Amino acid sequence: MSGVLGKLKERVLSRFMAKGDHELAYWRGRKEAEGTLTNDHYASFYTKHFGLEASDYAGKCVLDVGCGPRGSLEWAAMANERVGLDPLAGEYLRLGASEHKMRYVAAPAETMPFPDEHFDIVCSFNSLDHVDDLDRTIAELGRVLRPGGTLLLLTDVNHDPTPAEPISFSWDIVDKFQPALSCIEVRHFEKRANGLYQSLDEGLAYDHNDGKKRYGILSAKFTKARAA
Repeated sequence: MSGVLGKLKERVLSRFMAKGDHELAYWRGRKEAEGTLTNDHYASFYTKHFGLEASDYAGKCVLDVGCGPRGSLEWAAMANERVGLDPLAGEYLRLGASEHKMRYVAAPAETMPFPDEHFDIVCSFNSLDHVDDLDRTIAELGRVLRPGGTLLLLTDVNHDPTPAEPISFSWDIVDKFQPALSCIEVRHFEKRANGLYQSLDEGLAYDHNDGKKRYGILSAKFTKARAA
């Protein structure tokens, strides 16, 4: 039995390392192509897209799960705390993230090194399908969110698994967050070849009458009930 478990652990570790190598290769390619990994486009997705203002982040503790190396929360200087969580955060520091004012934490989404109910706003943008254990990740997103807090989700749906995106799910993924969290807004968008954020800028609603298999983008806002 121990031999079987050992082989299973080796396969899991091998898959994790392969996924990390794929992610790093992508970001190193972007770094080489762009020189500096810019982050000017992020602010509107954390605010305007969800009907929020920058002032809604004032004095708040904010967590971006699967943050990448661009400095996704650099715009949020009004926040009390801004943290980016990513298993590759240590590597991202060498891609320019060390110059950012937000804090990077190297850890997987399945085991976040934060206390219960620590963050006022938790965000998962273009990262939920990158995890290894979907149920544990969703549980952790809810655990670290304070009662009355907000979870913002942007994710691809309806795609075949890839080395970097091994998890596949559809529009009903919102059900997995409930009843721990309540979904207060959900929207479906078409995804174009130019990427998630560019597709959201186009704002084309997903045509559910078109039966062709293709990517979609789910946008959802959740809240966590306050203690009675």
